[in-house]
Amino acid sequence: MAKVVYEHVTKRFREVVAVNDLSLEIEDREFLVLVGPSGCGKSTVIRLLAGLEKLTDGNIYIADHLVNDVPVRDRDIAMVFQSYALYPHMTVFENMAFGLRMHGTPRNDVNRRVLGAAEALGIEELLKRKPAQLSGGQRQRVALGRAIVREPQVFLFDEPLSNLDAKLRVQTRTELSKLHERLGTTFIYVTHDQVEAMTMATRIAVLKDGLLQQVGTPEQLYFQPDNLFVAGFIGSPAMNFVPTTLRGNAETMTLDADTFQITLPPDRSKRLFPQAGQEVLMGIRPEDIHSPGLLPPHVKTHPVSALVDVTEMLGNETLLHLIVDGHSILARVDPRTRARAGQQVEVQLDIDRLHIFDAKTQLAIDKIELPNEKEPAASPIVRSR
Repeated sequence: MAKVVYEHVTKRFREVVAVNDLSLEIEDREFLVLVGPSGCGKSTVIRLLAGLEKLTDGNIYIADHLVNDVPVRDRDIAMVFQSYALYPHMTVFENMAFGLRMHGTPRNDVNRRVLGAAEALGIEELLKRKPAQLSGGQRQRVALGRAIVREPQVFLFDEPLSNLDAKLRVQTRTELSKLHERLGTTFIYVTHDQVEAMTMATRIAVLKDGLLQQVGTPEQLYFQPDNLFVAGFIGSPAMNFVPTTLRGNAETMTLDADTFQITLPPDRSKRLFPQAGQEVLMGIRPEDIHSPGLLPPHVKTHPVSALVDVTEMLGNETLLHLIVDGHSILARVDPRTRARAGQQVEVQLDIDRLHIFDAKTQLAIDKIELPNEKEPAASPIVRSR
């Protein structure tokens, strides 16, 4: 168990800056997920920690020990890659035991660790099989077991679920969350899939072009994004954005989008009055757009006229692709809606869930409150644990 600290870490590959001045603290026993689009530098971040890449600038600490020049074998970390990298001629037991035997671990200790890891992962009956006799999910568990037997201070995961099918990814996400609770060890997990990040992490770090955009709990990133990128990246389907202008006075501020104007609540009007006349982007998540007559209780809404472009019936919900003020937006509504393609409808926007971003800097200029535990806001993503 160990705390990990990145202190102004930079990594350059010739002219390319893969990681740019990263400062990040990962607490002992935390499950931190690094998320971002392909090429954002997230895999490089954990490869620097593992010692597989050499720092250009900055410092990295594991359990308060500077590890910049510490050899890979002495960093007391274990890494699980996207590729299972199992030895095909060895049994599952031999694959899991190989690293321990190479380090001269006593035979009794090897047996104890391998059997313990196999029990934790539910693969005891597979120990005599070879990788060719295993499914993809079983191979992934063996790769996890090979890391677990090391009993390291820190586990690193580099997109370990990418090779699994959708159903197995959901199952394995749950198993990883349970495993983290059982082991009580620091987990650092890399993925481009924001659903994986939201369902497993205690905190999420969002990266773009090597720069850290925001760090926080899944709830903080979902409801209080710092900027336009985080708002659009976290959440599935993604947040909608409509260009508007802030108008009014300290008592009554409106978001003016030409074909519609939304009056903001008094408390937000007071906070946003200094930005009167400023061009902003209004953000609203698809689940915060409702069909009339099918509103959740206690929701304050504003009606907006929209043309239904496409409908997608998904059973438990319906996705409406709408045209509003010349902009395409997506609404996730009650499946009982009667809206159909080609119809002009009046949808209801939850005014307490409007996000506002500066059109130039793309930074959030006013954040909504986190949902009250007694009256949770509708959210498409629920933590696995």
